Amino acid sequence: MIKKIIVVLTLFVSIISFAQKNNASAYSFFGIGDKNNTNTVEQTSMGSIGVSLSDEFRLNLSNPASLSSLKFTTYSLAIENKNIWAKDGTDTQQGGTTYLSYLAMGVPLGENAGLSFGLLPNSSVGYSLISSIYDANNELTEISAYNGEGGTNKVFLGFGIQVFKGFSVGFQGNYIFGKIENNITNQLKDVSLASKYETLSSIKGFTLNGGFQYKTKLNKNVNLHLGANFDLENELNTEDEEYIYSVSLASGEIPRDTILNTKSEGMLKSPIKTSLGVGVGKDNKWFAGLDYSFQDALDPQGSIFNNYTRIKYNKYSKISIGGFYTPKYTSITSYWERVTYRAGVKLEKTGLMVDGLGNNSDFTAIDDFGISFGVGLPVSNQLSNLNLGFEFGKRGKIDKGLVQENYINFRLSFSLNDKWFKKREIF
Repeated sequence: MIKKIIVVLTLFVSIISFAQKNNASAYSFFGIGDKNNTNTVEQTSMGSIGVSLSDEFRLNLSNPASLSSLKFTTYSLAIENKNIWAKDGTDTQQGGTTYLSYLAMGVPLGENAGLSFGLLPNSSVGYSLISSIYDANNELTEISAYNGEGGTNKVFLGFGIQVFKGFSVGFQGNYIFGKIENNITNQLKDVSLASKYETLSSIKGFTLNGGFQYKTKLNKNVNLHLGANFDLENELNTEDEEYIYSVSLASGEIPRDTILNTKSEGMLKSPIKTSLGVGVGKDNKWFAGLDYSFQDALDPQGSIFNNYTRIKYNKYSKISIGGFYTPKYTSITSYWERVTYRAGVKLEKTGLMVDGLGNNSDFTAIDDFGISFGVGLPVSNQLSNLNLGFEFGKRGKIDKGLVQENYINFRLSFSLNDKWFKKREIF
């Protein structure tokens, strides 16, 4: 067991020290970037449901109360590939990235409790945009390059326990940390030096979420699942640096005259987020569920994230519907009967409002719609699985100076099960 712990800790250290570029969306420019999906591949393949779902063999990152159901030590590692086609009505550009989307581990504690810990991206920034201005003679007079990278990561520790038969509660502590760099380089025609505006932000803070799950029988074969998770109100602190200086693009952007060099502090305040779930199903056979999440608007205070005049935040909401089906998970004659088939759909109002025309009055909501499906492939004759997931969707729309992003996401995860603590048998 000591060797297993050493291997897991080594993986965590190596991942924490490895910086990834895990976004290619123009909308990651705003705030601390795109909020990453915090669900497992199994969950995202079902439209990202999971608040009410518990499983003996798999981790559920939507609700720590589900940890009370774990019966095996579970390792979970996932990779995600994102591909985006952005169009503004006249042109279409493509971008893509591949990254490690989470590394997590769950350990059962006795018969009715469990513990989990892990690391996953919390938000991501990754874009590279060019804006050109032409005169009446269609000659280029000004060009601006927008670039950003970085994001925040989340280290978490969760605990779940069954309070009485069918009813479980759970709590999870999270530490958010990361750095974000944004810059704009502007070059005018017939001007030898360009100007560059650069911001560097260091972000950190603690968050806490808790939830419950209730499971009871509707009849001999079908169970009713209820669940809720609450991300408590929290504040992420930011330490910001702003620079404006001139550069010579011909000499590799060597800084020349510094016009602005300031440091400041701020915070990003997040109201409580509530997620509710309901589902019905038969253990290890099938499940169909619905999740609904909602949250008041984010509130950036005293930081450079509050300087963006072309965005504002509104209320967030998300509805997901999905489920799975396994023909016969104990089959010894047919491999495909032990395969789990998953599908789902989501509609998400991100809360981000963008003024694409720049008149500071016409803000448009950026919504996200996606359809997903996937399979869980058993590994050998064990309870471990190789999970494949696909998601197709779109975000934003071609209207009022905005862009529409059509995306295809491919996800792969390994869910490995082992029994660490075995009761000694005496014959």
